[in-house]
Amino acid sequence: MRPQILFPLFAPVTSLKGVGPRVAPLLERVAGPIVRDVLWLRPHSVIRRTPATLDRSIDGQVMTFDVTVDAYERPRARGQPWKVRVSDDTGFLTLVFFGAYGDQLEKRHPVGARRIVSGRVEDDRYGRQMVHPDYIQPPDKAGEIPEVEAVYPATEGLPARRVRAFVEEALFRAPDLPEWQDPAWLAREGYPSWREALERLHHPAGEADLSPMSRGLRRLAYDELLAHQLAMAQRKAARRREPGAKIPPSALADRLQAGLPFAFTGAQARALADIRADFAAGERMSRLIQGDVGSGKTVVAMCAMADVAEFGSQSALMAPTEILARQHYETISGPLAALGVGVVLLTGRDKGAARAAKLRALASGEARVAVGTHALFQAEVAFERLRFVVIDEQHRFGVAERQRLQAKGQAVHLAAMSATPIPRTLELTMYGDLDVSRIDEKPPGRTPVATRAVPMPRLPEIVGRLRDAVRSGAQAFWICPLVSESEVSDLAAAEKRAAELRRELGPGVGLVHGKLSGGEKDAVMADFADGRLSVLVATTVVEVGVNVPNATIMVIEQAERFGLAQLHQLRGRVGRGHRESACVLLYDPPLSRIAEQRLDILRRTDDGFVIAEKDLELRGGGDALGLRQSGLPDYAFADPFAHRDLIAVAGDDARLIVSQDPELASPRGQALQVLQELFDWKAGLALRDAG
Repeated sequence: MRPQILFPLFAPVTSLKGVGPRVAPLLERVAGPIVRDVLWLRPHSVIRRTPATLDRSIDGQVMTFDVTVDAYERPRARGQPWKVRVSDDTGFLTLVFFGAYGDQLEKRHPVGARRIVSGRVEDDRYGRQMVHPDYIQPPDKAGEIPEVEAVYPATEGLPARRVRAFVEEALFRAPDLPEWQDPAWLAREGYPSWREALERLHHPAGEADLSPMSRGLRRLAYDELLAHQLAMAQRKAARRREPGAKIPPSALADRLQAGLPFAFTGAQARALADIRADFAAGERMSRLIQGDVGSGKTVVAMCAMADVAEFGSQSALMAPTEILARQHYETISGPLAALGVGVVLLTGRDKGAARAAKLRALASGEARVAVGTHALFQAEVAFERLRFVVIDEQHRFGVAERQRLQAKGQAVHLAAMSATPIPRTLELTMYGDLDVSRIDEKPPGRTPVATRAVPMPRLPEIVGRLRDAVRSGAQAFWICPLVSESEVSDLAAAEKRAAELRRELGPGVGLVHGKLSGGEKDAVMADFADGRLSVLVATTVVEVGVNVPNATIMVIEQAERFGLAQLHQLRGRVGRGHRESACVLLYDPPLSRIAEQRLDILRRTDDGFVIAEKDLELRGGGDALGLRQSGLPDYAFADPFAHRDLIAVAGDDARLIVSQDPELASPRGQALQVLQELFDWKAGLALRDAG
């Protein structure tokens, strides 16, 4: 239950003075539905108000002047502004007001009155003016005009000044909370208290106080990271208390591995050893297998499934799309079936007698392995003895979906696979409650992909080379970018490109896009995989997950529009056979400095983990690697790039707390419970994880 001390922060925004039915939805759009969200709304900049005389006014600057009201000029027609002429000993200024202000203005600021005005100065053809001054105060209230003022996000109908007033009230309501941080750590870092850090954020002395590296913001970021890491450490500890079947290494898996046409890389061997150590521990496994496209994650999972099959139990591999599920099935069914392990493929397209037969095979235990899509966790799918679940591209599934599949067995071991390389500095933020294995070596036989950046004006030359390659039997992907907000426009651009390529290359050009049904999409992909199409034009809304060893060319239009991770993943679709492969990055010149660096990184390396780290450096704490789609937490204060040094410290602190005070019963533990409630990072909530 939420502690009473936090009640004022979890009250609805309508409890703030001045937030009625009209303002509430606007404030919720800017900040959120509760007072805490308003308190945590960060200013994006500061205004420094410079006192000056009118002869020293500067166009575009926010300035403050001590003036006398000289005269009013009424609007001559509807829609024209009120104008107020003011002056000091050095010159004059026109104050401009739009709207029905007249009578109010003259009553509050009569001719001859002395006033302090502050706002942005503008040069107009008729002279210097200030449109809607921020402040007009009598001299005795000049102290109410802040010299440095925080500027907040705004929305139509809710200006930044009103938002600031609501933030001030939320700050007034913020209680002094018990200190949850280690005193020695606070003293060493020179951090203020939680309350003081918020005061500095909302009353900055300058831009430096809004920097992620300011002591106040680092304090708030560490609070948030610790709350998150503590929740994940608690989840991890709870999971380890759950018994899991002790599954020994099997001779079946050894025979399977020995029969493969290649030897495991060292990284694959280490990943399998990690899984087997988890199997032997008697605790429920939750492990992430990270590795580039084509690094051999599925084969590692297949060997673990062989161990489970010899143990007399079942495994399930769930993929986000039918294409990927079918690809996994084709990879593992042959080798496993050759050793007598039954494998079934279950997707939404299975119907009637064929589907019933597959369901019987799983329910009876005749099939030891199931590969499929969301169809695997449907109610009528029953397993005889499910002990191991593998989730591919786990971020594409919700926590509830993953849990529904695990619930079909008892204390099921779980391995998640991800082909999105995550920088080491971010691993804890995303997978702090999982054990992580990295497959960071390429399997033998993978051909390096020659990568070139080519300006769009040379498109005819690329098409000519593609024509020669297609005539010699090669296949190619051609990726069209998302060029607008409109799916219709994007589709039209892709259709136009496909038509142009058909004119140049002949009829063997297929097109896949997001508007096609699943069946239509699969049919085109199958034609490409089977060699009936030479070129596959695709928009990025489609999962280009099909494995086509004969595809040796990847052309990506307007590559500067893509994230590094996207480009790297797309490039990974070629070079899967033994023929030399190429990736052409077509770009619209001139390139920005960052875009140039990104394309250069791709030319120089094909190591996804190196690319991930470089991408994080280039993007800073923005949406690095498109990770928002991969489960990166949406932090209020923590910046995963700027505060990456704090992530590891928070992880260590959280693990120490859980080992020494698992019930959070000590005085610091009780304060930490308040912290977790404050940030809503609690072990009982469905965290963004794989289990």
